[in-house]
Amino acid sequence: MYSILQSKYKGLKSEAAAFTRELIKCYSPSFREQDIARLVRKYMNKYGYDKVIQDDSGNIIGIIYGREHKPTLLLNSHMDTVLPADKGKWHHSPWGAQEDQGKLYGCGASDCRAGLACQLFAGALLKRSLLPFKGNLVVAATVGEETGFSSGVRALLERTLPELELMPDYALLGEPTELGLYYGHDGWIDMDVKVQGHNVLDVDDAAGMIYRDFNFRNQNDTAAKPESFHSQSPVYQSNDSQRRACINLTRRFNIREKPEDLLLQTRNEALLAVQTVNNVAVAVDVHREHHNMYTGRDCTVTKVTHAWSVDPFSVLMERSRHALQAAGLECRTGKWHLNRAGMATAGGVLVNEYDVSTIGYGPGTEDVIHGPDEYVKLNNIHTAVYGTASIIHNLIGIPVFGWTIGSL
Repeated sequence: MYSILQSKYKGLKSEAAAFTRELIKCYSPSFREQDIARLVRKYMNKYGYDKVIQDDSGNIIGIIYGREHKPTLLLNSHMDTVLPADKGKWHHSPWGAQEDQGKLYGCGASDCRAGLACQLFAGALLKRSLLPFKGNLVVAATVGEETGFSSGVRALLERTLPELELMPDYALLGEPTELGLYYGHDGWIDMDVKVQGHNVLDVDDAAGMIYRDFNFRNQNDTAAKPESFHSQSPVYQSNDSQRRACINLTRRFNIREKPEDLLLQTRNEALLAVQTVNNVAVAVDVHREHHNMYTGRDCTVTKVTHAWSVDPFSVLMERSRHALQAAGLECRTGKWHLNRAGMATAGGVLVNEYDVSTIGYGPGTEDVIHGPDEYVKLNNIHTAVYGTASIIHNLIGIPVFGWTIGSL
């Protein structure tokens, strides 16, 4: 089987790299993914997916049906990117898809253009190889991931896949793992610390005290992980004889911590910081944002990304590991480090809310995402297409031991 995949991929290799370049050139911040969505849909149709649809949230879903109703494997990568950071530090155009010494540069190159290309082409490779499926393959290119709420994945699991009767048994994320098999990460919560009162000076003093106290605690927390805490300067408003201040905090948390406990802890810390100020009220809430998707559908984003993990010896991990080993590929395992504030995946939604066993396998490099000169290694793209196809067939394929190319 693996020789069949390698042989058939030779004819797709240049096309996979070209498609990745096209994806990188697409401008698609969260909820403005219409151009890249058209491109993904075009390529899914071009490479023979059995069914290709766009749902009302703007997700693009390609399906390859198997001989039986179950199991269903979901491959998921997101179409949106963060806007380029530190533009003055870029040496390559954020949307140029320039190649330099075996690397493709551009905004979203690792997160998650290359992962999306690999997943789409893994499905195309299996179609071209005529390797049979027992279960179903769903390749979903989703919207609104970089908002931190996985809006597209939520819509996919709440409405689209149930309507298609294709709820997944397993999920494979194309997020950057540099060809490792990843099985979880910490969570993030965005909180609004709100200070309110009638006296302008009291509210301003209280907000300043809270902001300084939180930053002092973070700077002196030598045990903190990289980017474990981030706070923004207070934003002030006055109306109806009320003075209001809001301080936005982003805090990392692990799988043993609960968001509701962090809200209570943060409120207690804020009250402690302003204990000498009278006549102000302090509240702490999860940050919420309202967005309009490119399809016109409205959504409210609640900024909590839950920590998640699956058993590193689960059936999904073991069979994926065996597939990579059988294919002659690296089978390194680990977790995402999340070295920048707000980095996350849709794994928290899939695992914690829908009980879908989920891991990650992608060509990108986590350390370069959301920063200047983000890149992906071209060789990693080709390896990931072959590796993803091997994992897919191990999970939902029909064994082809003894088959030859001539018998297909």
